[in-house]
Amino acid sequence: MLPTDNAPRPPSPVRSLRWPLGIAAGVALLAGASFFILRTPEPPPAPPAEVAQPTPPAPPAPPAVQLSGTDPRVRDLLKGLSSDADFARWLAAEDLVRRFAASANLIAEGQSPRMPLSFMAPTGAFRVTKRQGRTVAAPESHTRYDGVARVIASLDAKTAGQVYQELKPLLDAAHAELAPPGRSLDETLSQAIGRLTRVPVPKAPVELTPKGALYVYADPSLEALGAAEKHLLRMGPENMRKVQAKLTELAAALGLPSPEQARQP
Repeated sequence: MLPTDNAPRPPSPVRSLRWPLGIAAGVALLAGASFFILRTPEPPPAPPAEVAQPTPPAPPAPPAVQLSGTDPRVRDLLKGLSSDADFARWLAAEDLVRRFAASANLIAEGQSPRMPLSFMAPTGAFRVTKRQGRTVAAPESHTRYDGVARVIASLDAKTAGQVYQELKPLLDAAHAELAPPGRSLDETLSQAIGRLTRVPVPKAPVELTPKGALYVYADPSLEALGAAEKHLLRMGPENMRKVQAKLTELAAALGLPSPEQARQP
């Protein structure tokens, strides 16, 4: 019996293979998609390592300034400042650079430079006399300092400026051992010179009053001065003028700042 057009036909071999092939293709696509979706991303490539540059060696520290054994050189340079015999005697002292730095610091603070400048101490004793019913220093008390004033007045300021620059490394090293932090040698010298040049030169003998075994100034403004200033007053008016004039000249030759600039913080 022949099949009619409406009777079911047996599946063709080609159509029967389409479903398995489609399913396989779907599985393959899902597997591929899951691979791309679920796989762990690879880390980005690391940047190239920087090559460490070698650290340049630190510059060598400057050698420390040695102060010991410098007296012969200092004497040789200073001897040209004055031909006075007493000045040559002063230069025979030991440790000249430290003495200079110590005395400058003491005077800048208003203290007595008696210890470092012991070679400048006058001979004889301090004496007083009566004048118009007042106690004043005797003339011979002032003349004890004539030699000191004469030597100071004899110093060649121009040569002193040259020697100062040549000895500056030694002087700075000695000054650093004693000075307050942050104060330079130039500032110390300016303050010291400023203290001494500001002391008023008395126009008349200064009245003294006894205090125990000593004498003090009757004028409170003079008695309030520092020990350094009082040392200058004891030299007497004439010697004071000589010393103050030379100190002013030396300050200019050494190129020091003004006392007002040196006192600024």
